[in-house]
Amino acid sequence: MELEHVMVVLPTLQTRKADTTMKELIQDAINDQIRAEFDSAYTYLAMAATMESKNLKGFGNWLRIQWQEEIGHAMRLYDFVLHRGGRIELKSLAEPSFESDRPLTVFEQVLAMERENTARIHGLYDLAVAEKDHALRSLLHWFIDEQVEEEDVANDIIEKLKLVGDSGPNLFLLDQEMGQRSPESEA
Repeated sequence: MELEHVMVVLPTLQTRKADTTMKELIQDAINDQIRAEFDSAYTYLAMAATMESKNLKGFGNWLRIQWQEEIGHAMRLYDFVLHRGGRIELKSLAEPSFESDRPLTVFEQVLAMERENTARIHGLYDLAVAEKDHALRSLLHWFIDEQVEEEDVANDIIEKLKLVGDSGPNLFLLDQEMGQRSPESEA
């Protein structure tokens, strides 16, 4: 008995990667924010060097950790773009500029820088809403919450510096307190 070859055609299961492409407008805006985060990091590192050169190593420590945080923020956006199949365009960094080596003035500039960053994040969120980019909106919720914390902490330090002044034992004690900050305590 001869067996007949029977071809059975089964429906194929087509697996298709979810459409994660992002609009160029969104991609460009995120690349701009990545640059802004790196600019902030670079400024924090310059501020840290200034504080450390004045033997305010606790303030320097706090600012170095802030530098690391800003790098982390940039990388979070970087990874987001890559996971969505986008293109990273690293742009030139601005030269860090701040006006003083006094802790109070430095932290007033920290607060101003964080407020500018908050405005940029809000603008990026508004763009995500307008372009119906739900994935970006979800990511930016974390950034919005982070910015509330960043501004609050900077404001608290400013208020403490107004109380203790520019020199003396109270500044020494506050510098010691600032030196207690560690990356692990940020979790």
